[in-house]
Amino acid sequence: MKYKKPIRKVPEILIALIATCALASTSAWAQARGNDRSAATAALDVKLPLENKSIRFAVIGDSGTGDREQYQVAKEMEAYRQKINFDFVIMLGDNIYGGHTPADFTRKFELPYKPLLDAGVKFYASLGNHDNPNDERLYKPFNMGGERYYSFKKGDVAFFALDSNYMDPAQLIWIEQNLRNSQAKWKICYFHHPLYSDGKSHGPDMDLRGQLAPLFQRYGVNAVFSGHEHVYERMKPENNIYYFILGNSGKLMTHDFRRSADMITGFDTDRSFMLIEISGDKLYFQVISRTGVTIDSGMLQEQPPISK
Repeated sequence: MKYKKPIRKVPEILIALIATCALASTSAWAQARGNDRSAATAALDVKLPLENKSIRFAVIGDSGTGDREQYQVAKEMEAYRQKINFDFVIMLGDNIYGGHTPADFTRKFELPYKPLLDAGVKFYASLGNHDNPNDERLYKPFNMGGERYYSFKKGDVAFFALDSNYMDPAQLIWIEQNLRNSQAKWKICYFHHPLYSDGKSHGPDMDLRGQLAPLFQRYGVNAVFSGHEHVYERMKPENNIYYFILGNSGKLMTHDFRRSADMITGFDTDRSFMLIEISGDKLYFQVISRTGVTIDSGMLQEQPPISK
């Protein structure tokens, strides 16, 4: 009889624990809803042509805050995924801000992007200055294969994810060999620190530009995506290479531009993400804010490499 009372209390404790976990896992989504429009029911402003057998993916940068705005961006991404069927996302660094405990990975990645992950969307991360490489390169959902830098291919598009925090000789040799040996029609490089930028907070990384830009030109890189500056910016092509900065999928630096003639479009007043579609010799892009407003869109033609 002395064990009867504790046994009766166990289900109540379990129910309380389950309720607590359920509230924790949904509270961020409840916050993200706010007064925003319902992405599931609102008409989406799709600018991509959605051509047959095209390669479609999303781009996020500086995303891993765990804040309400990150969840809002993620919700908008899922709404567009249902419409255009992109099946992977490239991450431009600063994927997890602050702590890197299992709880941090849950709150700052697994929960906001849960609908995408549940749908089979793969995320391919690169490392930013706020990331812990010892944790993130081994984190399976980031698909880094335990490496600081790596490559993968989708159709006739080759992707090269670099670690711009530490561009050591071994990485430079690796990227030169892999770019030289690639027979892909499109070569896309992505990493955290931008080679070109009109941002006031950080600006371009000139040392990195000196190391990488000649290789990109020599081996026919078509497009480069970077984060770090907490804005969106599309630059004029440099040596027939298209440069994008997208570092505002979670963080934001408002009124951050020192505009130059090299800027085509800039956006520094809200969070955003990108959609990309590559078909044949054309790259289509669309940049969308966390509230569903199209910031920038268009089509870029594959350009012949400029020999150096």
